[in-house]
Amino acid sequence: MTPWDVPPWDGPPHGTQSPWTAYQGRPGGCSQHTCHARAVNASTIPRTLSPSEDPKRAPQASELHDKPARPSQPRGPADLFWAFTFLALQGFGGVLAVAHRELVERRRWMSNEAYLQEVALSQALPGPNVCNLAVMFGDRCFGWRGAAAALAGLMTVPAGLLLLAVVAYTHWAGHALVEGALHGMGAVAAGTVAGTAFKLMGELRRHPLGAAVCLSMAAVVFGALAFLRWPIAPVILGLGGVGVSWTWWRLARQAVPQAGPGGPAP
Repeated sequence: MTPWDVPPWDGPPHGTQSPWTAYQGRPGGCSQHTCHARAVNASTIPRTLSPSEDPKRAPQASELHDKPARPSQPRGPADLFWAFTFLALQGFGGVLAVAHRELVERRRWMSNEAYLQEVALSQALPGPNVCNLAVMFGDRCFGWRGAAAALAGLMTVPAGLLLLAVVAYTHWAGHALVEGALHGMGAVAAGTVAGTAFKLMGELRRHPLGAAVCLSMAAVVFGALAFLRWPIAPVILGLGGVGVSWTWWRLARQAVPQAGPGGPAP
């Protein structure tokens, strides 16, 4: 007889039980039908969701703080043109405060940290700050087409309104109401700039130099410009150069792996 000629298995010998039959007959066992029904019933019982998996649960404040909303992007150069046009029409006495409200808070095209970096760079470059901001932001979104669209939106309609205002001012310059309106608008512009500065102070907590050092440097710059009447160019080049060099040195130190108790880090 070869191994292939083994007869088929006809069940356990007479007087013995198969493992399945023995399991059915032991106390606490179950028949084949009962076990199948228990498996089906167990599969149909809905699983209780944890609080983090419930889709109807409202997000907690801590989760919103840990995961900030990702900034969106403008749809095209035309969107940039109309956004900066609307931005410029609100900028009475200063556009940077309005730019923060439009680009960061309303349209969410930039984060607070990105806006602070763009404003700092635009102030270090020659030319109007808001024009530098428009060119840099537009170029980052759509290249030279975005830069041209943002700058055109910032200048076209306001330039036409400015010409009309100049013609009207030549006829009404000596009127008391006009002088009072201009003085009141200057106070409003100073308030908007100060409010934007306070909003951006929160980002200094994540600065490599720390909030205390950044606020100290800001106080020195304010004193040099407001009380000592220093020109803005030496202040930007001098104190700004110190801040840039100090920040670069701090980031370089943080990038170097620190040696642990067991030797240098890999």
